[in-house]
Amino acid sequence: MKANLEVFSETLQALAEKDQQILAVTSDSRGSGKLVPFGEKFPDQIVEIGIAEQNLVGVAAGLAAMGKKAFAVSPACFLTARSLEQIKNDVAYSNNPVRLIGISAGVSYGALGSTHHSLHDFAVVRAINNLPVVAPADAFETEEVIKYAAATDEPIYIRFGKKNMPDLGQSLSPKFEIGKARLIKEGNDITLIGTGETVWPCLEAAILLKEKGISAKVISMHTIKPLDTTLLAELGATRKPIITVEEHSIFGGLGEAVSSYLFQNQYFVPFKIMGFPGEYTVTGSQTEIFEHYGISDKGIQQEALNLLKK
Repeated sequence: MKANLEVFSETLQALAEKDQQILAVTSDSRGSGKLVPFGEKFPDQIVEIGIAEQNLVGVAAGLAAMGKKAFAVSPACFLTARSLEQIKNDVAYSNNPVRLIGISAGVSYGALGSTHHSLHDFAVVRAINNLPVVAPADAFETEEVIKYAAATDEPIYIRFGKKNMPDLGQSLSPKFEIGKARLIKEGNDITLIGTGETVWPCLEAAILLKEKGISAKVISMHTIKPLDTTLLAELGATRKPIITVEEHSIFGGLGEAVSSYLFQNQYFVPFKIMGFPGEYTVTGSQTEIFEHYGISDKGIQQEALNLLKK
């Protein structure tokens, strides 16, 4: 098990060895962004802006405009709030291919609390044109999306937490494509769609449901925008229940994106969005907060049972 952020750093180093145009631009995030090894290895390919996130995005956009492959690394809570105007205008509107890397996304670790939560980023970034949104679930998805980001000439927002994540495996979906979800586990009774670090508890919940004779399909919807609408149409046509699970507000994220597509295309299925409600979030570790809001194997299992009863 390894944190996706560590995989990001290792992949970026491997790419930078072969491509001097790759630059890491950071907002005092070498440590939290796992970029210390990168800076030691490539001192001429890292730019430290300091705690000035708006400048971070502006500088990265300028570098991208000059042909550099800029990876702008900053805590997601600040990157997608303080720097939103720069993301909208300097990056997306101006079509500068900045690789926006939001770290420590979702709920903050330790006692930093709501100021350091990033439970809004899917909602605000999804609303900006010309900006794909990706939340990798494991090392495989992380490595593949960073390779894609380094090769593309378009902007992208990629979101990472800090938790060590198990490998979900590649057997059912050996390829990684932007806008194409990964099938993690087959199932016929209900579908659990996770993104980022919530995919693993979905898989654990599927194991618990199997003990009760329920077959649950598990999907990693790593790309929030553009959505895999082909898969959603297939799921909707079965009329089987769907649960979405995200480390984000229930407003404006994965769940609302999926439900909007389904219902606007006349796929009326039993549906549940699992995420964080519109209230002051409790303080605690990620595990404690997840447990409190039911984003756990048992919590997802119970919601699945409730939905199937209806």
